Amino acid sequence: MLEAVIVDDEIKALESLSWELTNLSDEVKIVASFTDAHKALDYLAKNTPDCLFLDIEMPVMDGFQFIKNLTNTKFPVVITTAYNQYALKALKNEAIDYLLKPIDSNDLSVTIEKIKKYNSRNYTAEKFEKILLNFNSNSLDRKITVNTDGKLLFLEADEILYAESDGNYSTIFLADGQKIVLTKKLKEVNALLPKDSFFRIHNSFIVNLGQIKEFLKTDGYVILKSNHKIPVSRQKKSDFLDLL
Repeated sequence: MLEAVIVDDEIKALESLSWELTNLSDEVKIVASFTDAHKALDYLAKNTPDCLFLDIEMPVMDGFQFIKNLTNTKFPVVITTAYNQYALKALKNEAIDYLLKPIDSNDLSVTIEKIKKYNSRNYTAEKFEKILLNFNSNSLDRKITVNTDGKLLFLEADEILYAESDGNYSTIFLADGQKIVLTKKLKEVNALLPKDSFFRIHNSFIVNLGQIKEFLKTDGYVILKSNHKIPVSRQKKSDFLDLL
């Protein structure tokens, strides 16, 4: 059964869509409905429904602002509105479908089928991802797994030169010149890397110990085989020397 959440500031519109969904078939269950966008955001931060039906024209926060403020995006969004000029913008905001009020039962049936297909594909993809991760973690030749741009990359330790922090993001620099940007803090990246091969020499840098060519003790820098110059912080210098 599909568990749906509805967000619409108009109570009559909310009740109408609830009635349509529950009477369409026994496959849809309304688990929550909101006229207050902020309360809906709080709920969705802690709960993951099978789909969200979202009105666009709302006071304080419109539907597109609502989507930008979602911290949990693991469900498809269906835009509902009385104004047809939002169709293109809805698709650009990655909505799975667009329903014009008053909502037609046939259109709603088509949308429900789209939601089922979307969730089925995502379930298969997530299951396959778990299989890959489990296989890699149990493998004797364990690779470093990073998740970026909707794909999993399996890297050898010697492929990585260093990683650099950029606030809530990090960039991994590879020996072949590629850069991999991750939506992870450097602390999280550090947890992915094998401790015997990598060391955090600075708040903003992790280096591959096997890639170090020189250590300029006076200047407080390491030079990598790629000729990248990476600073060593004063706080990390003593631990780094002990490690070497």
